[in-house]
Amino acid sequence: MLSNILRGSAMALRTTSMRTALRPSGASPALWSSLRLYSSSLNNDDIRCRVIDVVKAFDKTTASAQINADTHFAKDLGLDSLDTVELLVAIEEEFDVEIPDKVADEIKSVSQAVDYIASNPEAN
Repeated sequence: MLSNILRGSAMALRTTSMRTALRPSGASPALWSSLRLYSSSLNNDDIRCRVIDVVKAFDKTTASAQINADTHFAKDLGLDSLDTVELLVAIEEEFDVEIPDKVADEIKSVSQAVDYIASNPEAN
């Protein structure tokens, strides 16, 4: 339940201006969504790079942290469970997917996040 509250809070804090800025002018949200739905599939290297970029940009990670596919959120980055939920929300937003709470509870590292995104056909 707490993760649902945090997800909602984190999403409310995020601005939609980024999505609006990326959408071509005059394109309706429905059209934009259908265009994204039919985009080419993602490969593991692209997913890994994007997840690592999200982790590096996360405000609770240090710039000096060495982040790679084997990086564990708690052990290597010192993130607590609430920080991990916030990070997973950022990953959800990056790939335009929703990670179910039960699955999110099991994602503890970059490689596990990459595996989930790669297995999700709705990821963009």
